Amino acid sequence: MADVVKRVRRKGRGHRRNAPMSEINVTPFVDVMLVLLVIFMVAAPLMTAGVPLNLPKTAATAVPSDPEEPLVISIPAEGQVTLMNEPVADDEVVGRLRAVLTERQSDRIFLRADGAIPYARVVQVMGALNAAGYTNIVLVTDTGGPRMDG
Repeated sequence: MADVVKRVRRKGRGHRRNAPMSEINVTPFVDVMLVLLVIFMVAAPLMTAGVPLNLPKTAATAVPSDPEEPLVISIPAEGQVTLMNEPVADDEVVGRLRAVLTERQSDRIFLRADGAIPYARVVQVMGALNAAGYTNIVLVTDTGGPRMDG
């Protein structure tokens, strides 16, 4: 009887060596995820397209973001108004903005103006924004400007 028990134990040990592994190897998965992370980190800055501007620098802090895509109106150095990335004629600005306002939940709009633009042009566009119903206007600047607190 002892011989039979020893044979069964030996057979069981040998059987375990040939059995498939039941553990999951996550190393290849982690490698693929890290490669994808690097690809997205490199590609994300390239995906942001916009109107090239030389924004003024200020010491202001960042504005909290909205859940919906921000509405951006830009004034490049040439003075042509662009809504998102599409140029808009001056006489069409208010009408287009009113149409967009009916489709949005928020009345927040981001105004980007080149630093070389005269102040009068920026105020004209702000007046058009107000006439279209936008009262929450955020002026977009670059950080790192001079501080005025000494």
